[in-house]
Amino acid sequence: MIEEIYNYFSIEMLYYWVNLGVIPFWLLLIFFPQSNLSRYFVSSIFPFFVLSGAYIFVLYKSYLNSFDFVNNFSLYLGIDSLSELFDDKFYLMMFWIHFISINLFTGGWIVKDSQKFYMNKFLVAIPLIITYFIGPIGLFFYWIIKIFYAKKISLHD
Repeated sequence: MIEEIYNYFSIEMLYYWVNLGVIPFWLLLIFFPQSNLSRYFVSSIFPFFVLSGAYIFVLYKSYLNSFDFVNNFSLYLGIDSLSELFDDKFYLMMFWIHFISINLFTGGWIVKDSQKFYMNKFLVAIPLIITYFIGPIGLFFYWIIKIFYAKKISLHD
């Protein structure tokens, strides 16, 4: 049975599960940001515990397939070296889990921060949706909206 589960979670299948798995968290953040479900499941360590498990699983599978971990450090040598790393599905999946995790963390932070200023949840939904797709731009839009609610410009928290 363990072998069947292991074989089921190919890189492609894990990619689908990771993408589908974060959608409920984002829906909670967007539609029910003040609910207990959002506070306990999304703004806690829970989603990152699950995503870390997926990341460790990809590391394990890549180790079994003789992935060259030392070559990962070549990504700092230039854009061409980074491009070569993305040819490997294991590295691409590690990057994708990293990207999904950071965006979800940022979305959780936006919700927590917006609650300090009693921001309209429908207004905060716009930068949350943008953060889901293109993280840094959503965070920038949130910062612009926050300026009007906080009535000051602050470059740090």
